[in-house]
Amino acid sequence: MSQQNKSNRFFKISLTRILYTGLMILILGFGLSCQKKDKAGLLKIGLPAEPKSLNVWLASDGNSRKILSQIYQPLYIRDPKTLKIIPWLAKKDPVFNEEELSYTVKLRDAKWSDGTDFTSDDVVFTKNLILDFKIPRYASKWKVIKKLVVIDDHTLVFYLKKPSAIFLSRVLNAPMVSKKEWGSIAAKALKTEKPLRALRNHIIKTPLGTGPFMLAEYKKGAYVYMKKNPHFFGTGKKIAGFILGPYIDSILFKIYGTSDVAVLALKKGDIDMFWWDIQPGYINDLKTQPDIQVFLNKKSALYYMGFNLRKPPFDNKILRQAIATLIDKEFILTRILQGYGSPMRSIIPSGNTFWYNPNVRQYGTGLNNKERFKKAYEMLKKAGYTWDTEPLISEKGIVEGQGIHLPNGNLMENFVILTPPADYDPKRAFAGMMIQEWIRKMGLPAFARPMSFNSLLDRVKGKHEFDAFILGYGKLNLDPDYLRAFFYSKYDKPRGWNMSGYNNPVFDKMATKQRSVVNEEKRKKLIWEMQAILLEDLPYIPLYNPHILEAVSKTHFKGWVEKVDGIGNIWSLCMVKKNN
Repeated sequence: MSQQNKSNRFFKISLTRILYTGLMILILGFGLSCQKKDKAGLLKIGLPAEPKSLNVWLASDGNSRKILSQIYQPLYIRDPKTLKIIPWLAKKDPVFNEEELSYTVKLRDAKWSDGTDFTSDDVVFTKNLILDFKIPRYASKWKVIKKLVVIDDHTLVFYLKKPSAIFLSRVLNAPMVSKKEWGSIAAKALKTEKPLRALRNHIIKTPLGTGPFMLAEYKKGAYVYMKKNPHFFGTGKKIAGFILGPYIDSILFKIYGTSDVAVLALKKGDIDMFWWDIQPGYINDLKTQPDIQVFLNKKSALYYMGFNLRKPPFDNKILRQAIATLIDKEFILTRILQGYGSPMRSIIPSGNTFWYNPNVRQYGTGLNNKERFKKAYEMLKKAGYTWDTEPLISEKGIVEGQGIHLPNGNLMENFVILTPPADYDPKRAFAGMMIQEWIRKMGLPAFARPMSFNSLLDRVKGKHEFDAFILGYGKLNLDPDYLRAFFYSKYDKPRGWNMSGYNNPVFDKMATKQRSVVNEEKRKKLIWEMQAILLEDLPYIPLYNPHILEAVSKTHFKGWVEKVDGIGNIWSLCMVKKNN
């Protein structure tokens, strides 16, 4: 090869390399510029675990719902301050026609995240999908609809089969889905041998929603990246007193395996929020961090002791009342919850202010240990309980009773209080041990026994093979219809919600009636009466309600919206903004 050809070849290679390098610098610079621009409005949130599904009809875990709640929206939502039902995708409150048993609903001018219109047809499609596939959590409530009539693209009339007190709170709060997205999926699923399974197992890669954010990228095991929906109907509108954004460009949900790692990331500033109920053990340290803000809010939750009312000894309500009197709820608050919570006085949490009855019967409130012991002893003695060796209060303290006999003379047999294990929930496990000690002083042969959660649930809910147990509901619906589900006698069956076997015809009648009382004030009276009955009969002893403890970095963002169940909500993500 001639020297000139070699030079030409070298020149071409060098030029190619220079052009390639320049192009890479240009691309990299453009990418870095976009990243820098995006980072200016990027909110980083830690999640404790992987979302299990992005299929809205399958997802039931908390992490999936956190993602999907930013995408799929209901017609009505709760005001974060008052907890009242307010319009969301709907434009205004529904117009109720009592004679026709109908609700006329006007829709906002909203769009799906692809820019197509959200219309009445999408609402009808959602209703048909729920009922055709009998979708769990929704179908049982939506079947109250007799027919749904479309007046125009933004007006519908729901005709009901019977009056329904939960129509707004438990029916029209369902996520609306796009006919465009789900029409072909549903049609294909209906042709299969198991349509519901086919529908719920369909992999959704790019969910189409009307919410403030839309899915941009999902890398399993690592992160979920969401961008602001430019078509979000709420942007710039005043709803519940807030001028809605979003005021951020995007959200990066980073997945952490443990709370230790996530809390460390929060302290280092790697994330702006850890979306999880942080355990009290972390809080004191977080409070000392200058760039961390800690939020404490009430939960809509119930942690309680339940009894098997189907057999002795807990078929006697005086015994249950005596145990309630012996339980030191203030000890549970200060020592077990470390002050981060409140004692439960009713089955409905006090944070649910409209439905909570503060006037129910109290047990042991304001009494010290000796006073509680004396009161419980008098209750049992009067009811006909006897002891081989009676418990008593001496100068040295309480002397434990021995050999307690039921009113019929039979010796009370040993009984077990089932609890979750300490590595699952140390609060419930410790509460069980303390209750065991308190009631043993009265001579009650109690034994607290930790058991794996699934086994415990099978024994209590499935087989009804138990004496007593300590369980909880970490996130109760704000509508109090769950009182009916938990204690209605017809739900006393294997896998039914009435785990204690409670049977009170007066309560059953009220529980049925309240479901059809549309007037809130009239329904409130019934709900308050139901609480009074339950706190007299005590199938459950409400124990405590822990605060939800959350923490954020103050370095970059502000504007978090506090409500019952904390700052992790759609209002916060519509309102949070950069500090400067």
